[in-house]
Amino acid sequence: MKINRRSFIIKSVLAFLGLFLFDIFWFEKYVIQWTTYDLSESDSKIKIIQLSDLHINELKTFHKSIASKINEELPDLICITGDAVNNNKGLPVLDQFLDLISKEIPKFVIMGNKEYAGKVNIDSFRTLIKKHNGQLMINESLKFTTANRHLNIIGIDDLIGGNPDFINATSAYDRSEEAIVLNHCPEYSDEIAFLNETQKVNIKLILSGHTHGGQITFLGKAFYKPGGSGRFLRGWYRLNDTRMYVSKGIGTKYIPIRMGSRAEATVFYV
Repeated sequence: MKINRRSFIIKSVLAFLGLFLFDIFWFEKYVIQWTTYDLSESDSKIKIIQLSDLHINELKTFHKSIASKINEELPDLICITGDAVNNNKGLPVLDQFLDLISKEIPKFVIMGNKEYAGKVNIDSFRTLIKKHNGQLMINESLKFTTANRHLNIIGIDDLIGGNPDFINATSAYDRSEEAIVLNHCPEYSDEIAFLNETQKVNIKLILSGHTHGGQITFLGKAFYKPGGSGRFLRGWYRLNDTRMYVSKGIGTKYIPIRMGSRAEATVFYV
């Protein structure tokens, strides 16, 4: 059976459009890209999984897949770098999601701009995180200990809705040990790097999110970046002697699509 040129072009365009819509509405949103980076300089490695920008308001199949993958990876700790929920209605759903993850894994969580914008009850949020062997950190540091290693986790308040204070967050920090800094809006990381010239915190890594990697990009350029992103978009950056990773995050906000910015979860060995 012959297909004329016009029919062939129409079918090709429709096929391309179908693949494009499948990609932006489903594949890049729900098929999570898992990336792994080994920054360790010791035989006693600490394994961290970073989740960012969940924006969870409904428990979906891909959330269950994420939880299953985490239990399979069995990290030493999980860092959730802001915007886990958009409002108080999201808290019970986050509770369901965390129920799927082993309670044996410690979790360190910071506030994002959406928690503040949605007027999330901080006491309820803190109680929920504590229930799942976690800590909600607002300008504070905590020591994480394994059998052979110590690591300080420094949680910074959100730049947009909160009051980030790196100096206060590190006031009780033991500067002889390495630290991981959790900072939702990457723009504040420039301030962290500046302040650390005098604070001398031994920062191994800054983990940020917020940008969604641009969420909708073309040829690596973002159509829009939210306030608080600064000069950062996604991936690795070096601030003086400090490395920072900006996650593309898991969820979406406002526009329920991703283009050229696939959702990700990241494993770090430090």
